[in-house]
Amino acid sequence: MIVRFTLNGRDVAIETTADRRVVDLLREDLGLTGAKECCGAGECGACTILVDGESRLSCLLLAAQLEGRDVLTAEGVAAGDRLHVVQQAFVDCGAVQCGFCSPGMVLATLDLLRRNPSPTREEARSALSGNLCRCGNYQKIVDAAVEAARRLNGGAG
Repeated sequence: MIVRFTLNGRDVAIETTADRRVVDLLREDLGLTGAKECCGAGECGACTILVDGESRLSCLLLAAQLEGRDVLTAEGVAAGDRLHVVQQAFVDCGAVQCGFCSPGMVLATLDLLRRNPSPTREEARSALSGNLCRCGNYQKIVDAAVEAARRLNGGAG
């Protein structure tokens, strides 16, 4: 089957099987490795992408479910060489250590800020709780989410 969708702002038509997992489609067929294969069971968030602006776990999605949808991966967040405000906040707050969880955390933060433009620390912590950080860098990740919100709401950055 051919699946047609928008990927990081560009139209894509790719031949695949209907039961192909999206994480495999992205990584193996399209060369986009930001979404990480880890648990394969929707427990860790390393494979987080945005589908129509909402966080989704690509290890649980099938290729056919992307038909006609708008997909954003970690590779599509920055504007060329300029980091998105959320990405820059992650860098500035020291929220990136090994980098394994960072793409999923950034995308989950984008979804959080779409739903709640001014989250408290507790709201940010709760919203990101489905994404695991193997380094235990949660405080700095929450700092980055709150800082990104501040910057997006007109704070200095």
